[in-house]
Amino acid sequence: MKPITVLLAEDHTVVREGLRALLEAEGDIRVVGEASTGRQAVVLAQKLTPNVVVMDIAMPLLNGLEATRQIRKILPDSKVLILSAHSEEVYIEQVLAMGAMGYLLKQTSAHVLSDAVRDVNQGKTFLCPTIQNRRRSAPVSARIPLSSRELEVLQLIAEGHANKQVAAELVISVKTVEKHRQRLMEKLNIHDTAGLTRHAIASGIIESSIHLTIT
Repeated sequence: MKPITVLLAEDHTVVREGLRALLEAEGDIRVVGEASTGRQAVVLAQKLTPNVVVMDIAMPLLNGLEATRQIRKILPDSKVLILSAHSEEVYIEQVLAMGAMGYLLKQTSAHVLSDAVRDVNQGKTFLCPTIQNRRRSAPVSARIPLSSRELEVLQLIAEGHANKQVAAELVISVKTVEKHRQRLMEKLNIHDTAGLTRHAIASGIIESSIHLTIT
């Protein structure tokens, strides 16, 4: 039997090394690549065509939500399993809507991670027990829908990029960036960059350590 091939997308080297060790201790799972940014995850997924991508949400340059959407569009046969520190329902709903097949919390035990990789590889949806139990007892809260482009712009703004830098990164005009910024503020009822950054942190799109000046 061929091993299940896995691409790890996680920006912390120590975490990636730990995940690799855990997964490769299983005889039927092989890690074929590692990505430290969302954009790198998309490129490597296209190159390596792994069976499963284990993806963090808070990835630099391109968050795990949009990276998941792009990978699923390019490689419909590759499955995405989210492994995140964020347990809020809004993240789970977003990544499942983007095409992810599973969602695990980072405090999940090793055997649950390997079981999840096997299940999503077979096309089954896998949610860790903590999330499953909570979903049985609590209603799903509504979220404000943002387009894929709006999520990209929000992340780059929150990471401290100026409009011109955002435009260069996304290969769009500065005027288009300004329109997206204004639309984000209107949708989220936020009126400054600091507020957008706090929202991005609270939504798990970026980590608080990326923008230390926001309190």
